[in-house]
Amino acid sequence: MKLNTHALRYLTNEDWRVLTAVEMGSKNHEVVPTPLIIQISGLRGASGVNKAISTLAKSGLVAKVKNARYDGYRLTYGGLDYLALHTFMKRKSAYSVGNQIGVGKESDIYVVADETGMQRVLKIHRLGRISFRSVKNNRDYLRKRSSASWMYMSRLAAEREYAFLKILYDNDFPVPKPLDQARHCIVMELIDAFPLRQAEVTDPAKLYKTLMELILKFASMGLIHGDFNEFNILIQEDTQTPVVIDFPQMISINHRNAEEQFDRDVQCIKSFFEKKFRYTADDDGPHWSDVHRVGTLDVAVEASGISKKQAKELEKYMREVAPHGTNEEDDDEDDEDDEDDEEGEEEGEDDDDDGTEAGDVDEGVIHRSDDEWRHGK
Repeated sequence: MKLNTHALRYLTNEDWRVLTAVEMGSKNHEVVPTPLIIQISGLRGASGVNKAISTLAKSGLVAKVKNARYDGYRLTYGGLDYLALHTFMKRKSAYSVGNQIGVGKESDIYVVADETGMQRVLKIHRLGRISFRSVKNNRDYLRKRSSASWMYMSRLAAEREYAFLKILYDNDFPVPKPLDQARHCIVMELIDAFPLRQAEVTDPAKLYKTLMELILKFASMGLIHGDFNEFNILIQEDTQTPVVIDFPQMISINHRNAEEQFDRDVQCIKSFFEKKFRYTADDDGPHWSDVHRVGTLDVAVEASGISKKQAKELEKYMREVAPHGTNEEDDDEDDEDDEDDEEGEEEGEDDDDDGTEAGDVDEGVIHRSDDEWRHGK
């Protein structure tokens, strides 16, 4: 879906409180009952809440669910986008949103600027968008796990990527400087570079050697990128320096699939250079046997707040619902229509603190089941 910020400046404090209430209610309800929205928001009187809901619905930030068993709403990706942007604005990480500069398999990339006009990059994770039809085919998997909605997985992917970015940047790896993260979004520095598939490469042999050494450097510190290809490597054309991006799928060298992922990263670079530059190295390595651990960045990432349970949830989602290698782009509008036809999405079990940043809402609410809301208990 496309990011439309037109209504951002016009939302009132009451609108933000209600939008945050819908987000919080989504943690326990596929469709958030209207009485629960009123209760969580802490606003006096139902009329003010209903007015805010109407405003949010007109802007596509919340949606009425077809054939719901009771009166309620669900948070849309647009609503989650607004909550993240509002958080960035309060933290002064972003002030304005510019053009879209990239579309990944399951992310959107925009240029943003802070209050001084300094340009930055906003990455919005949208797991399940391109692979939406695959998601519906795997609905039995999603139903088994209350924390496996697309929004929760997108948020988890952003948290995981931000953790990798921060640790890699602090250890002098060629990655963009991470600046902030909120919900399913990351703000990072803007790199003046082109994707490898588009860049002018003056010395393919030298760049090839640099990239293979980088794969080994990642592995020596305990990490495998897992998607090391021409789409996720940027080249600064003046210096021919590579910058690596896209880290949600990164794994430890202790992972059961580490050797397979390592070999695939190596093969991706080999295949691209043979096809694009007609270049084949004399050495057929590097090989898994060339990996010698000298650091423990994989352990550092695990200690950064991403639990093993969350990492396994994201890994299973990426493997079963959003399989690797789907680089083709579906029609976004068709996927949005499909999403609107769904009977709501269930937010995950999430304990981080930006759920209340958009508005000071009342968390001390009584949790009732959907059937209880349906019967008005």
